[in-house]
Amino acid sequence: MRELSLNVMDVAQNCITAKANVVTIEVIESDKKDFLDIYVKDDGCGMTKEQVESVIDPFFTTRKTRKVGLGVPLFKMAAEQTGGTFSIDSTVNVGTTLYAHFIKSSVDMTPLGDINSTVKILIQCNPDIDFLFSYTTDHGSFTLDTKELRGILGEDVPLNTPDVLEWIDGFLEEQTNNIHGGATP
Repeated sequence: MRELSLNVMDVAQNCITAKANVVTIEVIESDKKDFLDIYVKDDGCGMTKEQVESVIDPFFTTRKTRKVGLGVPLFKMAAEQTGGTFSIDSTVNVGTTLYAHFIKSSVDMTPLGDINSTVKILIQCNPDIDFLFSYTTDHGSFTLDTKELRGILGEDVPLNTPDVLEWIDGFLEEQTNNIHGGATP
């Protein structure tokens, strides 16, 4: 994939398919220490040890619409081609955590891309699932928690209404600019 944010989208869709109630996306980026870490966690149905071992195989998928699953294998490859690492930890009936560590200075580093749009689209298309998104850089961090947002708005205001999505978009843009030292990433 051309942007890591698209890999995050694909992995988050897997979380949703696994019947997750909460999907956590954590991005930690350091120019000083030359790394980008991405965690995607869920509280879905989890996988057996055999499924975890198979999930990095592009010819393994649980989907019925196609016979191959490239999202996780491509994410793994993107991390490892930078000299980074990749891991999946999963427990049946508990959930799954995917972790990718990238070396930012690698010539093979895939750009993060528009992670904010990825998060906004996930919220827009899955208003009944809670998303916890955190982004940390050398200049600070921020968190968007849809459960907290629901508490403020009340249960009668869906998260995918235009006004709420506009607020989410503005919040993500403003906070991302702040943690990149006022510059657009």
